[in-house]
Amino acid sequence: MFKTTLVAALVAATMTPAMAQEVTLYAAGSLKAALSDVAEDFTQATGTPVTTSFGPSGLMRERIESGEAAHVFASANMRHPQTLADAGKGGAVTLFARNRLCALARHEVTVSTDTLLDVMLDKGTRLGTSTPKADPSGDYAFALFDKSGHADTLKGKALQLTGGPDSAKPPQGRNNYAWVMDSDQADVFLTYCTNAVLAQKEVPDLQIVPVPEALSVGADYGLIVLNDAPEGAQALADYILSPAGQAVLGDYGFDMVNGG
Repeated sequence: MFKTTLVAALVAATMTPAMAQEVTLYAAGSLKAALSDVAEDFTQATGTPVTTSFGPSGLMRERIESGEAAHVFASANMRHPQTLADAGKGGAVTLFARNRLCALARHEVTVSTDTLLDVMLDKGTRLGTSTPKADPSGDYAFALFDKSGHADTLKGKALQLTGGPDSAKPPQGRNNYAWVMDSDQADVFLTYCTNAVLAQKEVPDLQIVPVPEALSVGADYGLIVLNDAPEGAQALADYILSPAGQAVLGDYGFDMVNGG
């Protein structure tokens, strides 16, 4: 607690009145709970208001490319912010968190880590993923399929239920993955472990199944400060990377890369 308070005080001490200008944070949907808390903490520490917008990282990148005025972009992969950096739209990309894939399964599905691949391959199993290219979670799921030795079969049967521009939206206030499973759209769904924990909090009888080590796919999350951002944008990025920001990410199940 002392270290967190000290970091907040140091960040606040370096702020100038110009930093009171509102900062706009675009971020991956999987970061919504964690970075909403981080943004609130940052505002309390510095007085700089933060407006947040969350969604699939690929779609968020496209919105920035189309001219939307984001100041900080926190992606569920390194590739989308690097695309913006390569196009001259921002500074260097920084790794700020890591995540992993888990499987969510309905309560009636008999499955364990050891049997997960066989269950996903079973013709009777409705296998859900997010949408590749639009949402890195879908890319990571398809990378897992590539490691399985059954890529064509798994990709062919995967139901891309979330993360796409035309994906059905959950009712207001519902967790996306809890809603997908609770509304019987899939038997097994591959998503981030952090998403799985939030879904299980909403629907307690959902199972969280760790992925076998041989199929494990890690997710590196990248952060970029975009051009023409107010001074407070870099301060927000620094705060996300500080022990205070990293502690919040850790509380939500992300693997910290700094201060952990």
